[in-house]
Amino acid sequence: MGNDPLLVNKIAASLLCAGILALGVGLISQQIFLRAPDTKQAYAIAEGEISVASVTDAAAKPAGPGEIMPMLAKADVEGGKKVAKKCLSCHTFTKGGSNKIGPNLWNTVGSKPASIDGFSYSSALKGLSADWGYEELNKFLYKPKDYASGTKMTFAGLKSAKDRANLIAYLRSLSDNPKPMP
Repeated sequence: MGNDPLLVNKIAASLLCAGILALGVGLISQQIFLRAPDTKQAYAIAEGEISVASVTDAAAKPAGPGEIMPMLAKADVEGGKKVAKKCLSCHTFTKGGSNKIGPNLWNTVGSKPASIDGFSYSSALKGLSADWGYEELNKFLYKPKDYASGTKMTFAGLKSAKDRANLIAYLRSLSDNPKPMP
């Protein structure tokens, strides 16, 4: 390594300078490239009462699941079967099928919540009083943790109304006596 008594100090100083330089470049690039646009700025529209700010604020708030019945009228059972593949890691769909992490979903539409024998439901689902009707399933599938606060179900939900309608149509088909459409 030679006879330089300051070699270790030079190496340490070089590493320290490189680290400080990297930190500085990172902070500067964050300020330049990752800065969020100012969404509070508003520009009034002369012919109407809508401003960019009110549109931005409305878009920022989740609208909720909305009404599902118009979507159910044109729902696709096969499309719902494809959406249901997301559920297969926790649920089964066959008549007399076993429970997994979640209960078997045969004959769900129109049934009472927390009604499958042998499955340990959360108190949140046990506390639901309304049957699994079309609107109830729509709200639950949109965001399960909001509909039944405290549920053990970890699924984030389906934001697409078309996917929810297709899945509900598929669940409706999983019955010997499907619940009539209203």
